[in-house]
Amino acid sequence: MYAVIETGGKQYRVREGDVVEVELLGAEPGAEITFDRVLAVGGEGSFRPGAPVVKDAAVTARVLGQVRGKKIIVFRYKAKANERRKTGHRQNLTRVLITGVGTGERPAAAAPEEAEEHGA
Repeated sequence: MYAVIETGGKQYRVREGDVVEVELLGAEPGAEITFDRVLAVGGEGSFRPGAPVVKDAAVTARVLGQVRGKKIIVFRYKAKANERRKTGHRQNLTRVLITGVGTGERPAAAAPEEAEEHGA
């Protein structure tokens, strides 16, 4: 099962066990976090798009640590003005391990068994 989540203005397709680098989150390493902006859920021949998000769906993850992204070189140049400026940028990122994809649905086969257990 996979999900499309939105965090930091970007969208990521994740499944359980994936390690993803997302925009910086204010969480300590080892903390459990929940992404509740799930845009779509799919897998095993089914697909549930959100409008704009899937109701009652959530993706849980564990923070592995804070990292820095690849350096991006920015070069500004103006012709005939002897103006040149070279700068770089490294984005701060949070590395997370996806621990679960929850759809908010109960499987149809599980519903009657739970009713029998509770004496209904």
